Amino acid sequence: MKRYAQVFWLFIFSLLIGACASPSPRVQTPVQPVESAPAAPTPAPVADPIEIEQPKATKVSPIVRVLIGESLKEGFIKHSGRINVYTLNGDKKYKISQEGTVSVKALTDGQIMVGTLKSAQPIVIAPVNCQLTWNNDTYTGLFYVFPVPKNKFNLVEFVSLEDYLHGVLPYEMSPSWPVDALKAQAVAARTYTLKSLENVRTKTFDLYSDVRSQMYRGTGKRHTNVTRAVDETRGEVLTHNGKIFFTYYHANCGGGTDDVKSWNFKAPSQKPLSGASCKYDTTSKNYTWKMTLSRAKVENFAHNAGLGGTLRSMKVSNKTSTGRATHLTISTSKGNKTVSCPQFRSTTGIKSCKITKITTTDKGVLFEGKGYGHGVGMCQDGAKGMAQQGKTYKEILKHYYPDSKITQLK
Repeated sequence: MKRYAQVFWLFIFSLLIGACASPSPRVQTPVQPVESAPAAPTPAPVADPIEIEQPKATKVSPIVRVLIGESLKEGFIKHSGRINVYTLNGDKKYKISQEGTVSVKALTDGQIMVGTLKSAQPIVIAPVNCQLTWNNDTYTGLFYVFPVPKNKFNLVEFVSLEDYLHGVLPYEMSPSWPVDALKAQAVAARTYTLKSLENVRTKTFDLYSDVRSQMYRGTGKRHTNVTRAVDETRGEVLTHNGKIFFTYYHANCGGGTDDVKSWNFKAPSQKPLSGASCKYDTTSKNYTWKMTLSRAKVENFAHNAGLGGTLRSMKVSNKTSTGRATHLTISTSKGNKTVSCPQFRSTTGIKSCKITKITTTDKGVLFEGKGYGHGVGMCQDGAKGMAQQGKTYKEILKHYYPDSKITQLK
């Protein structure tokens, strides 16, 4: 992991250098005041230097770049105190000393503007001992505004991994849950994040702030149990044969988790993601469910899969030993089509593929099932149940990720 953290840190700054000029670690020349940003106090007319911030990273807690605003034309960022605003190479800069709001716009010439600072390169908004608010969520990291095609911008927060976890756990689990359940979630989320960073495909961000990665809504709001969970497991990750792996997790497994191949047919088999029994999730409202889809929604899915006609029926055509469907067969007036259940679930929004009954009526298709989510890795409701019965986070992780080992990053 030492080598990984070093490589990642060099990777972050090589991207920044490749995309534009490298930021100066410290600017020593006095700045000239400029006009205030719209809806914000006038930048302080003083001659003291503005320090160009750099993300602070350690081997245990590298920087994570989280996409919190995607392909936008305009937005407003509140700040609870002083902020420094500057281009990435430091050639344009100013500060706002008091709390207020700064506007962010994408211009028609491919440039972006933050307050009155206009540039074709990324612009940084650095809070100085204060918080930034975006879409009613509060953040403590640096905001980078990146111009993107079609005269729009992306908003990316640069935040340390350990701080990032404070903004993940309360939205992946209730912060009121037992501390050991939250500790298990902290280790799983930390491991999942680091594994995701190994194969980043974008130049300006690493993770989404939604279910495409992990739910994340900023680090400004702290919860006592979450803080304990993150701090008391600091640097802990799960490994298998000495390597971290994708520690998938989901809301409720409906009585048992499944092999990763039940959800991702191309995924390599590995013991920690081979499935586990579960008797701890039965009290959750998601343990059993009923849900009706309109005929039009099912027919639209079938049409996109290459099967036209009017819907006649649906059935589970293949399932795992735990009862989770891997394939469904749709029958219409034009024939039959067997489709992937995971794909059907992600498209239509049914709670899980652990389907117990399908009833086709004139009004729609009634699905009955168990669990919520893809059913691979840790069952979050199960983790809660285990913790309520006195199990430790290490026991929880060992149960849901068999043959894995808790390893301390160094």
